Amino acid sequence: MKKASIISISVTVVVLAIMAACCTTIDSASVGIRFKKWSSNEQLRGGVEGTCHGWVWYNPITESIFEYPTYIQRVTYEPFTVNPKDAAIFSMTPTLAYQIDEAKAVDIFVKYRKPVKELEMGYINTCIFEAYRTCANNYTSDELMANRAKFETEVRARLDESMNQEGFIVREFTTKIDPPASLTEAINAKNEAVQNALKAENKVKEAEAEAKIAIAKAKGEAEAMKIQGDGEAYYNRVVAASLNSLLVQQYAIEKWDGKLPTYNGGNTTPFVNLK
Repeated sequence: MKKASIISISVTVVVLAIMAACCTTIDSASVGIRFKKWSSNEQLRGGVEGTCHGWVWYNPITESIFEYPTYIQRVTYEPFTVNPKDAAIFSMTPTLAYQIDEAKAVDIFVKYRKPVKELEMGYINTCIFEAYRTCANNYTSDELMANRAKFETEVRARLDESMNQEGFIVREFTTKIDPPASLTEAINAKNEAVQNALKAENKVKEAEAEAKIAIAKAKGEAEAMKIQGDGEAYYNRVVAASLNSLLVQQYAIEKWDGKLPTYNGGNTTPFVNLK
């Protein structure tokens, strides 16, 4: 009885192990590819019997199940080096977000027969480098630095063209562009020169403004002094005229003997106002 129990347990364990080896699950956000390792069926494309989802039973000896996620994958690659027209060396660090088109999952497997991570480091990696290389050849170093957004848009367009038709949908693509150290130094020197020129220009404008203020102030003071001087001159002329009249009368009085002049008509009028 005890021996029978041991045999029963052993058989159960073996059956469970076989079942575990013959069963897998495919995530609802993925697509499973059933691949026949050996098949004489000419109707099967590259040994692919079709797609599957959920719980999948298969014969691990003659079949394999590959899983392709259909949700968005995001990959940041190691830096690439590319050369513009003038042969400078730029470093590009791309970040790609892509999605496998479920309708083309079988085509992808039949053509490449690779897991997703190997496709990222193989085919997709090659597409990105080819897009960088081709687009960079249309620019000089200065043009590339001045048109980085345009360059990245062109690279994205080439990726859309090459990857989408293969079943990889590009969702996002960004690039960190690092120019050569010599170009960076030249750009920094140029920016510093521009800043210094702006500072000098601002100082000139400040000096001109201060000079205009000083001139305006001096003109104002000069006009004020002129007005004051004109007033004083006018006052002096009036006072001088008054004094001259009085001096003449005083001199006449001093010389007058007290007699009024007489005329034939008998009228007498003093030549000095005695009021």
